[in-house]
Amino acid sequence: MWPLLKNVKHLIRSIAKQSNSNKQAGKKTNEEFENYPVTDNLSKRIDIIKEVMGNSIDVVIREIVIGNESNTRAAAVYIDGLVSNDMVHGHILRPLLFEAQSIQTDKKLSPKKVFKTILEKRLTAGEIMVKEKNSELFAHLVTGDTVVLIDGHPSFIVVCTRSWEARGVEEPENESTVRGPREGFTETLKVNLSQVRRRIKTPHLRFDSLYIGSLTQTTVIIAYINNLVNPELVKEVRERLQRIDTDSILSSGYLEDFIQDNPYSPFPQLRFTERPDIIAAGLLEGRIAVMVDNTPFAFIVPSAFFEQLQAADDYYSGPWFGAILLRILRVIAFNIALLFPAFYVAITTYHQELIPTPLMISIAGAREGVPFPAMVEAFVMESTFELLREAGLRLPSAIGTAVSIVGALVLGDAAIRAGIVSPAMVIVVATTAIASFALPGFAAALTLRILRFPLILLGGVLGLFGVMFGLLVILIHLSSLRSFGVPYMSPLVPLMPRDLKDIFGRAPQWAMSKRPRYLRTQEPVRQADNLKPDPYNKKRK
Repeated sequence: MWPLLKNVKHLIRSIAKQSNSNKQAGKKTNEEFENYPVTDNLSKRIDIIKEVMGNSIDVVIREIVIGNESNTRAAAVYIDGLVSNDMVHGHILRPLLFEAQSIQTDKKLSPKKVFKTILEKRLTAGEIMVKEKNSELFAHLVTGDTVVLIDGHPSFIVVCTRSWEARGVEEPENESTVRGPREGFTETLKVNLSQVRRRIKTPHLRFDSLYIGSLTQTTVIIAYINNLVNPELVKEVRERLQRIDTDSILSSGYLEDFIQDNPYSPFPQLRFTERPDIIAAGLLEGRIAVMVDNTPFAFIVPSAFFEQLQAADDYYSGPWFGAILLRILRVIAFNIALLFPAFYVAITTYHQELIPTPLMISIAGAREGVPFPAMVEAFVMESTFELLREAGLRLPSAIGTAVSIVGALVLGDAAIRAGIVSPAMVIVVATTAIASFALPGFAAALTLRILRFPLILLGGVLGLFGVMFGLLVILIHLSSLRSFGVPYMSPLVPLMPRDLKDIFGRAPQWAMSKRPRYLRTQEPVRQADNLKPDPYNKKRK
């Protein structure tokens, strides 16, 4: 017994030691640069840069001589392709090579005075910093800044010269609108921040930056309005992001797995979008947006379940009661996409008495000769359609659309003619697919695609009792979920009648004078009361 306990103890220690070593591995990249001594010798610094960066052809080290008398040596180091060549040539090299000739009239002018004169009087760039650590040197270098080194001085100058080829601002293909703005986020973080800043012109808008990933050093922005958002929410978001210790973050989707409340839930607990107007609307409600460099997708937290059924057109297109119709249609589409195949399998297998006799005779006649039970038939058709949808997404757009349409028509018709599936099942699967396409969010539609199969299995084994059991499990799970401390089914569970104005429908703008209560914002009032149009009441002030 004692040897067994000793082995278990040794195993626990090994796991803890491995965990600590993994935790330290994420910080190794920044710490290894500190092993190089900080020196004021220009030649040694250039040798360190060459040793760390290797023989990369995009690393440019431009050595120059400043002054006519004492000939102080300097160097400008940058990575070609990440910098603006016009800025490097016009605001750094030109002042150092030509204008700085006049600063060395005295042979005894120290490197410290040369450094100060260049910093304060010669460099004409807008954003300039003074740094000293080697880790800071390489961190700025790989992000597109230019580093200016002066021989004999331990500090160095960092000039912001970031500029690279980027995709232009375009309309998001997956979130198009009829009357809304056509702008979408790009892979360039500066462009994305400017689009949000243009929509919210308040000095209280904050963009806090973090660098996540020991190898990628990806810039992550936490955006919020300081006088609206709950300070505890900002603290929680920042802590969840800061605890991430990994070597790479390439997209906002990487962060989702690290920061969501329940990582095993199939339901999306963050709201992803490519639209800056949706991000601005979320910030104005008192939420927080997280934007990641090199990806056009940002996400909003906290996010409730019913927000997955909202679209930008609800607020831009037509009168406010038109949005009520659209929301109701999406709720119906949600239920069809989730439950229709399972209900069909359960009723045709166990509960034929619930179907009207003429319809039951028609379905039975269509199913005559089909060799498989309804459950197997539904699994085959749903799996085939998922294959077609995935193939259409991975192929080029012109070919993918044709493959999806032609494949569905040809396979459906051939399966009916061969007697493998019934026409009624093809109608059910097609209706389910159309309903899933009506949902505005890809994440919500993907969740329904995942849950559809276990519900079909329950309907085929236990009938409607199995479908209801599965539905109750889903509802219990939804009621227990939270998104950054906010109940996922808010404002329905717990019930907040005031916030129901923007759930199953949309009340007119003049009626929504308060921000959602479940966000616990610092300023719950967003506009004045009594803003309902009343042109005939001339006495109203």
